[in-house]
Amino acid sequence: MIKIYNTLTGKKEVFEPLVSGHVGIYVCGVTVYDVCHIGHARSSLVFDVVRRYLEYKGFNVLFVKNFTDIDDKIIARAQKDGVEWKDVAEKYIEEYYIDMELLGVRKADIEPKATNHIEEMQKIIAALMEKGYAYAIDGDVYYRVKNFTEYGKLSKRDIEEMLAGARVEIDERKEDSLDFALWKSSKAGEPSWSSPWGGGRPGWHIECSAMSMKYLGYTFDIHGGGKDLIFPHHENEIAQSEASTGKTFARYWIHNGFVNVNQEKMSKSLGNFFTIREVFDKYPYSSQVTAEVLRYFLISNHYRSPVDFSDFGMNTSHATLDGFYAMLQKVEEISWGGVTESSVDLDVMAEIEECKKEFVDAMDDDFNTAAAIGSLQKLRREVNTNIEHGISPNIAREILDMFKTFGTILGLFSNDPFNWEFLKIISSELVLNLEWGASNVSASFSDMEIQNLVAEREDARRYKDWKRSDEIRKQLSEAGIILEDRPDGSTRVKR
Repeated sequence: MIKIYNTLTGKKEVFEPLVSGHVGIYVCGVTVYDVCHIGHARSSLVFDVVRRYLEYKGFNVLFVKNFTDIDDKIIARAQKDGVEWKDVAEKYIEEYYIDMELLGVRKADIEPKATNHIEEMQKIIAALMEKGYAYAIDGDVYYRVKNFTEYGKLSKRDIEEMLAGARVEIDERKEDSLDFALWKSSKAGEPSWSSPWGGGRPGWHIECSAMSMKYLGYTFDIHGGGKDLIFPHHENEIAQSEASTGKTFARYWIHNGFVNVNQEKMSKSLGNFFTIREVFDKYPYSSQVTAEVLRYFLISNHYRSPVDFSDFGMNTSHATLDGFYAMLQKVEEISWGGVTESSVDLDVMAEIEECKKEFVDAMDDDFNTAAAIGSLQKLRREVNTNIEHGISPNIAREILDMFKTFGTILGLFSNDPFNWEFLKIISSELVLNLEWGASNVSASFSDMEIQNLVAEREDARRYKDWKRSDEIRKQLSEAGIILEDRPDGSTRVKR
């Protein structure tokens, strides 16, 4: 039984699709005027995992994710680059596909472009005007917010808060400052489509209403996106969609948290803004390793929580994956043996079954990837302990099958464990980012062993395994390595 935290109701609800066995999902896609940043990466990965898990649970999923291919930012980029707006849109759609392929994000089943759905948008606008929810002024069409009595039900804001917090364009022609554009009259040199109200182009919000309802119906199961879209974009989608059809729009609303950088909000003005390409350049692994490290890092926190992007976080994720692949390599070697039993087989099989239950329970509980990964980390520790006592090939194959199944859901463990070490290309600068270098490391441990231990301790602290956390601290302390716990993780104190 899957439970989803529904932004609309503000609580977890049992997921019951409109049609048994089928799920319709719409996720707001990118505005294609530049390459994707790590905020886009997180949202894409979150909903990629949601989709994969629903499929694992046996649902037939129809996943729709759009491209906004006409927008003020696209027009501005075209003018800056001296090219046509269509060329900008097409270029960055292709760049988007390159980024998503790097991250292992599957294409949506349907990927509509806004400019291919002008007719559908105009029909919704006409219906809103007929019902008194919209009005035209000098070729522009606006939505009457105050006529929709439930406006604010998604963002939980009242009108006064919206007026104070919304970035509303000043236009004295509007009946109310909160009214938003459904159709914009075109200016000289801008792209334009004919309409009953004159030449122009659609507003941003109407695009997603038209595309989602065309492919999923007036009412569908899940609408997703980043928290920054709750207001005004998703609030406006609800208002215009439900006013035009008289039906519930989306039944469950899922929103992922923000990405911060070194505990500050990511922004170009602060100089802490990273595109996906820049992340691949910053961390000198092979692309397969960097992709999996970034993916692990971004999904190892609950999707609704903010995540802090940092060197420490990336290197800890890298070290944790090293630990998983080292274990998988040992297990695969064991799996090649003959059919023999071991005295620890029953114990390990019990751990496997417990891991399966904990993983599914975690994912059923609002797609809690953090807890799901925690169950895999726990099993990894148990397997490593029991390998010393000898596990049978049959049990080894059970472990590999489980990691393949759950890895497919998470998009992890897709590399050959025997190739993992060869794929890694780590520069000395990267090691120094961990705040220790070869000259500072006790002879008792290699750089990678320290990284693995610190990563394991971070996992233990995250899942409140205080006993294991203390054991690792003591183990490192005895080797002359002192740890300091900070808000962004543990680091070594140089003495």
